[in-house]
Amino acid sequence: MTGSADFTGSPSVARADRGSPALAAENRWLRDQLVRRHLLDLAAGVLAAQLRLPPAEAAEHLSALAQATGLSTEDLAADIVNAAAGDGPAVTVPPESDGPAHEDGPVEERRARRTAAAAETADTVGEAARTLLEEGLAPLGADSLWLWQCVDRGCLRLAGSAGAGASEAAAWQWIPPAAPEAFRAVLAENTPLWLEEGPPAGEPLPGPAARAARALLPLRRRDRTVGLALVGWPGPTTLDATARRAVTGLVGVAGTVLDAGGSPPAAVPVLVDVLDSLARPAMLLAVPDTAGEPIVEHLNEEGAGALGGTASGSDTALARAFPLVHADLARMARHATGTARTQRAARLPLSAAPGDPPPLLDVRVLPAGGKHAVVMWHTVGATGLAAARAVARLQNTAPFQDSLTDGGTVWSPEAYGIFGMARDEPPVPLAELRDRVRPDDREALADLVATVTERQTGGQTVLRIVLPDGTVRHVRVAAEPLIAEGTVTGLAGVYQDVSDSRRTEAALTATFDHLTALHDQAELRHQLALQLQQAIVPEVPGLQEMPGDLVVAARYRPAAAEYRVGGDWYDVLALPGGKILVAVGDIAGHGIDAVTGMVALRNAQRALAFTGHSPRRLTGWLNEVTLRTGGGVTATAVCALYDPEDRGLLWTSAGHLPMVLLRDGRARLLEPPRDLLLGAVPSYAYHEQRIGLRPGDTLLLYTDGLIERRHDGLDEGVARLAAEAERLAGHAPDTLVDALLATAAGDTDDDTSIVAVRVRGRPPAR
Repeated sequence: MTGSADFTGSPSVARADRGSPALAAENRWLRDQLVRRHLLDLAAGVLAAQLRLPPAEAAEHLSALAQATGLSTEDLAADIVNAAAGDGPAVTVPPESDGPAHEDGPVEERRARRTAAAAETADTVGEAARTLLEEGLAPLGADSLWLWQCVDRGCLRLAGSAGAGASEAAAWQWIPPAAPEAFRAVLAENTPLWLEEGPPAGEPLPGPAARAARALLPLRRRDRTVGLALVGWPGPTTLDATARRAVTGLVGVAGTVLDAGGSPPAAVPVLVDVLDSLARPAMLLAVPDTAGEPIVEHLNEEGAGALGGTASGSDTALARAFPLVHADLARMARHATGTARTQRAARLPLSAAPGDPPPLLDVRVLPAGGKHAVVMWHTVGATGLAAARAVARLQNTAPFQDSLTDGGTVWSPEAYGIFGMARDEPPVPLAELRDRVRPDDREALADLVATVTERQTGGQTVLRIVLPDGTVRHVRVAAEPLIAEGTVTGLAGVYQDVSDSRRTEAALTATFDHLTALHDQAELRHQLALQLQQAIVPEVPGLQEMPGDLVVAARYRPAAAEYRVGGDWYDVLALPGGKILVAVGDIAGHGIDAVTGMVALRNAQRALAFTGHSPRRLTGWLNEVTLRTGGGVTATAVCALYDPEDRGLLWTSAGHLPMVLLRDGRARLLEPPRDLLLGAVPSYAYHEQRIGLRPGDTLLLYTDGLIERRHDGLDEGVARLAAEAERLAGHAPDTLVDALLATAAGDTDDDTSIVAVRVRGRPPAR
């Protein structure tokens, strides 16, 4: 059965996720108090056993000892528990003593004990895994933790993970008895296995790379093995005795967590894949029974984004994800899965603050087999999401918002410039632009307003705006409705001045008309593709000064033959927030189709960059644009954002060649994440890397035409480029790119792009 309701609560899903800042703070305080109470209870239990005291007197004695030693109660409790477990300095409490003979416990040992206490009090195994990774293992360099539980017939089931992607977690949900040799050895011998250089060849294990370090540890409880843990590092790592002891101590608590039971069945991998393919927010719930709390086993990327987080394959209590409406969601899920006492469908009204717009719209709860349910919803009433959809329709943006309830209109500063108006003039609602557009365009304006307000869907059009001085400007308008309880309450959208694009189109049309007179059709297509390429991605003949502290030089060399003219693009663009977009890409294929595909992707990337999101999110969106471009287009690309405030470069790569960093006269390759090229698969989650740049650093971005040779691999070409760049490191960026282009090793007659970005200032003295 399907449950449906409109959730009226706080103004946005992000607020509904945690209720409010006050509610979030209260939840964190309660959680901290629970962890503190657990740690003090453990220490009081140790004192009760040592001194043969009743529990209440042992707790009082713990407080008195803390005052006598000058330690905090939590630090003393951590030292006492560590000493009892054999993990810390000796802490003895003779019965007649006024205080303990105490050595100051190391800070790291106390922190590890607090981390263990937090994991032991976690609501789910997934939450315990995240606590152990973030608060204990991450300081040791680890970036992932996997916890499998022993189940019937010798199988292992993934009970929780942290730092792992959803697709990888789905792939390792079940490990049969014929497990990889490393798993079987650890379980058979009950001893840890430390793989500092990664697993042996041909032995697959979860992790980012074959040579990344792993540690496999048995999880034991009451003299029996209850599961297995895998700790992963991002690369080869030396694990000395101190590190191994710390990892063993932290992971050991996972055996207690697994043995406590109560974790729900693992998410069905097929359902995870289905949720990840949806374009609307969705999550997978495990619904144990009428008394148990439902668990969020998986959130797709749209759902996690709506909640202000990231998609996760680990378990989270429903009450933590949706504190304001979790009871109603749980009731709907129990009706859908058959775990409710009655199966009668019912209207499920939700309590909320009067007058707040609904953050969750059109909620659907569907049975997913067994005690699983899928929950889907919409958030179309959120201004930010509507504006993001409108931004996706445009190349450059000037956002606006009209209210249909109070008549208010808000423009961004750029909108005033587009309409030739002063900032102190009142902004004009979209529906009232009639007197500012050419008469022939008034019908198009009316149709757009009707589409948004009456048909309740988004739309776009191009209007010729007459400025106060009489000049005409072509402005593209994209708008989306803002909906509350089925009624359009306003609209959000974007204005874009496309006058230059119109002039470019006219010039290209004239060029095309001229070229059609040529008898050689191949030459016609070659010249047209080249005109398109150069019109959209022009060369930077000298040094282009950028805001902040960057100078840029870029070159494009077309292919010699028509069929080799390709879809290279590059972009260096100052964004409103002060950051600078640095990008390069290459469409697969050649000719006019590749060039037109390049135009679509470059313009889409420019538009998306104005949303202010990270390179990882921008590249994910660009992947979806590529998939919808048609013709099976694929492309490689590098997308980077440079922040002049701290000279940090945050970047991601979709299967593109590594950038070259020139620093202090030496060349270094910035190896990209092993991510897929654009247009390969939908809903792919890209990874980010960050590097701090210094005055004098030069960054080289390029396409494969610069280095590709018919009989050599790309690795050899990249190595040759790095060596040549190092030889020319002292040159200015414009002479550097000219020299590299002149000595390019590529011999495939492919087109070539190269961009040099230099941070102004002198490099530090060596």
